[in-house]
Amino acid sequence: MTTSISADNRIRVAFVITELNVGGAERCLTQLAIGLDRARFEPLVISIAPRPLGEQQMFVNLLEAAQLPVRFLNASSKWQLPIGMRRLRRELAAFRPDVVQSFLFHADVLARLAGRSNPCRSFMGLRVADPTRWRQRCERWAARQATAVVCVSEAVREYARDEARIDPEKLVVIPNAIDVEMQRAVEPLNVTSIGVGESRRLILCVGRLHPQKGIEWLLETMPAVFERLPDHDLLVVGTGPDKARLESQARALNMDKRVHFVGWRDDVPRLMATSSQLVLSSRWEGMPNVVLEAMAAALPVVATNTHGVRELLGADHKCQTVEFGDTNALVDRLVSFGSDDELAGRIGAANQSRAATCFSLKGMVAAYESLYQTHPIVVP
Repeated sequence: MTTSISADNRIRVAFVITELNVGGAERCLTQLAIGLDRARFEPLVISIAPRPLGEQQMFVNLLEAAQLPVRFLNASSKWQLPIGMRRLRRELAAFRPDVVQSFLFHADVLARLAGRSNPCRSFMGLRVADPTRWRQRCERWAARQATAVVCVSEAVREYARDEARIDPEKLVVIPNAIDVEMQRAVEPLNVTSIGVGESRRLILCVGRLHPQKGIEWLLETMPAVFERLPDHDLLVVGTGPDKARLESQARALNMDKRVHFVGWRDDVPRLMATSSQLVLSSRWEGMPNVVLEAMAAALPVVATNTHGVRELLGADHKCQTVEFGDTNALVDRLVSFGSDDELAGRIGAANQSRAATCFSLKGMVAAYESLYQTHPIVVP
C-alpha cells in the first residue's frame, strides 16, 4: 500500500503527545516538529492534555511562534482518556495524516487505538525503560499496531527487545539532540537571586522529584560529599510527588543550608552555566536529556550507569558513572570533580565536543525524516 500525500505533495505528520509541559519528550517533539523541512512535510501537534499554564507554556509558545498548528484535547485525568481518544480520532480523521508519531506512554496507546481505522505510517516513541509489568504489556500491544518503534537509545532498544518483548524488527534507534551553540551563548545566573551565596560552588541535580530519580539516595550521600567539599552546595531543580519528603530528609540530615530546592525553573541552561558539575542518581532512564544538556554546557557528569547514559558519555563514561546504590563510588566521583578543576575542565570539554559531534539537531531531524519516508504502511 502506498502513502497518500497532501494536495501540495507534502507528507502530513501528526505528532501526538500526552502533554506539552516542559520535559525531555516535549523538548524533542518541539525540536523535531519545528525542524522538519516544510517543503516536504506538513506537521500538526496534538496534546491529549490541556494547554499548559504559565511558564510551562514554553514549548507551546515555540511551536506557535514557528506557525505550527497545535491542538489540545483537554483530557486532564485518566478518567477522561476515553473522551481524549474520541477527540483524537476526530482530529486524525480531519487531518488525514500520512504519518502519526506519538510521544510518551499514554499518547503511544491512544494513538494506536484512535488510528486503527485510518491506515498510515504509525510510529511509537519509547523513551524510558520502565520496569512496571503492566506498562510493558501495554507497550507490547501498542508496538504490534505500529509501523515501527523509535527508541531513544540502544539501551532502550535492548530493554524493548528483552524485557518488553517487542518485535526487534520494529525497533529503530534515534537519539535525542541538543543545540550546543545555543548553550555556549548562555550567560550564567547570579545565584544570589535563588538564595545561594555568591562564593558557593554548585552541584546541580535536575529532575522530577519522584522515586525513579533516586534523589533520596543522593541526599543520603551528600553529608560525606560536603565534608570533603566545604565550598560546595547541592541545587535541586524540579518538582514532583516526593518534594515534601525530600525536603524533610535534607532537614533531618542538617543539610537544609547546603541543599537548595528551587522548584521548577525555565532557566536551566543558565543554571548549567553556573554549576560545576551535574549529578543524576536515577534508578532507570531512557536517554536522559539533562545529561545531554550538561554535556552541551561543558560540565562533567556523575550519573548512575542506567539506560542511555553510557551512550551519551561515550569513552569517558567510566569516570562519570556509578552503579545505583554504590554510595562510596558516588561520593568519590563527586569529590574528584569538585576538587580537581583541571580534571573537571578536561572531561567537560570532551563532553561538549561529543554532544556537538554526535547529537546534533540536524542529524536527529534528518533521521526522523528518513524514517517517515521509507517505512511502508502497516494495517493491523
